[in-house]
Amino acid sequence: MLIPGRPTLRVEWLAGLVAMYCIALGNGSWWAAVTAERNPGDASTWLFVACCFVALTALTFVLLVVPATRWSVKPWLTLIVIATSFAVFYMRTYNVLLDPSMLRNVLRTDLRESRELLSWSLAWQVTLWALLPVALIWWVRIARPPVLRSALWRIGAIVAALVLALAALLPISRDLTSLIRNQREVRYLITPGNFIISLIRTAAADARTAGAPRQVIGADAHRDAPPAAPMGAAGRKPRVFVFVLGETARAANFSLYGYARNTNPELSTLDIVAFRDVTACGTSTEVSVPCMFSAWGRADYDEDRIRQSEGLLNVLAHAGVDVSWIDNQSGCKGVCEGAGIRSRKLDAQFASDLCRGEDCFDEILVRGLEADLDAVKADTFIVLHMLGNHGPAYFRRYPDAFRRFTPDCQSAELRRCSREEVVNAFDNALLYTDHVLAEVTRLLARRSDRLDTAMLYVSDHGESLGENGFYLHGIPYAIAPDFQTRVPMIWWQSAGFGAASRIDAPCLRARAGEALSHDNLFHSMLGLFDVETQVYRRQRDLFAPCRR
Repeated sequence: MLIPGRPTLRVEWLAGLVAMYCIALGNGSWWAAVTAERNPGDASTWLFVACCFVALTALTFVLLVVPATRWSVKPWLTLIVIATSFAVFYMRTYNVLLDPSMLRNVLRTDLRESRELLSWSLAWQVTLWALLPVALIWWVRIARPPVLRSALWRIGAIVAALVLALAALLPISRDLTSLIRNQREVRYLITPGNFIISLIRTAAADARTAGAPRQVIGADAHRDAPPAAPMGAAGRKPRVFVFVLGETARAANFSLYGYARNTNPELSTLDIVAFRDVTACGTSTEVSVPCMFSAWGRADYDEDRIRQSEGLLNVLAHAGVDVSWIDNQSGCKGVCEGAGIRSRKLDAQFASDLCRGEDCFDEILVRGLEADLDAVKADTFIVLHMLGNHGPAYFRRYPDAFRRFTPDCQSAELRRCSREEVVNAFDNALLYTDHVLAEVTRLLARRSDRLDTAMLYVSDHGESLGENGFYLHGIPYAIAPDFQTRVPMIWWQSAGFGAASRIDAPCLRARAGEALSHDNLFHSMLGLFDVETQVYRRQRDLFAPCRR
């Protein structure tokens, strides 16, 4: 039964209206960026804005109409409108860019992490922004012309939209080309095209690697070192190296590097080496973790090759080192997969006193490490994957005893807090990381009677805390601020490990100010365990110049 007054629209008209709505009201960041240096009273400014609007609406129409049919158009456009409303909220709240790397992060985010990003503000703003267009989409009737006529209409509409876009771009081509060339990142501000195209590129990359066997790396790996003596027998003690993988800790807020606030009260009393100039391989966990464990790193970065190849842990396992991964995060991003690598995630069943719901404080890693150390019988490489400063809910990363910098932001919606409150919460989480690392070193020191132990801590990436309006991380690497790429790296060794690995501690301290990066990690770890393999590069081994 037809309802009087309900208009009937072709699929193309409905897609065009939705495209116009999204470009006009869902691109505040884009319009602010392209008009930032223009005079609002100049006629050329309004010509530029008008031409951009026409061109972007036409191109968005093409993106929306190509997969739409008379049966799928309503759910498809509803999905686009709701997704755009989410994108608008997060782009405005955290000033993020929805490039392929960010979309990969979104797709890999687990339920626990996702819950921290949900709020009543999000629900209210999404409802307010999406309610009217979604109601319109479902209110109108969809015309059902014959198939041939519909196909001709569709082809004609797409051609007309492309011609219109070209005509609109011609008068502003010089200005627009200059803008895109100088600020390449602005293209990822255009919604919904940013997340649609980024999603397509991400899916295509995943399809290229899906089901393909990982390339074996370092199959020739062997060790140029005498085996450890059986426990209790005279001879060389087993070497245990603990690699602590931090999360979202930026070097700028470590007092070990000159930060005015004392965020490292415990580590500063220990015999450590703090490397002062270290850059991350990426600005997100999804990029940095596979990259830092790979043989190539940022210098020879190839995402497909890195994800399709084995990494550091596999090479160590090939060489006969016992390897294990202990997780208090959302997984190892594929780097702990393979024969000879043990992996486990700690939760409330392991230590209920250190957990609040699904989140556990990082001291649970110390407890897990202690259990592993008691079972060590051979040279061992252990990774502790911290929850660290995982945002935006920094306040959930530390117990009340470490709530020393106040008032601290007690919300995951960082814009509800002052910048001082956000920084206080972030620094409290760093203060707790300092304590956890000190606990790890003290535990390893207590085992030095029967084990030669060492620890290296490095964060996967940094974090923006409101500088220039940016929050969190994930900005494209080429334009990312130092706050997201400069990370802390801290070394500790027992006297026995230094002797067994022939590392000259004064030499290492003298090199603490040299420029280093995640690219050094793969080769440095192989060098520490005397692993010989064709993939080892001595020039990237940061310990090589200090190895006697």
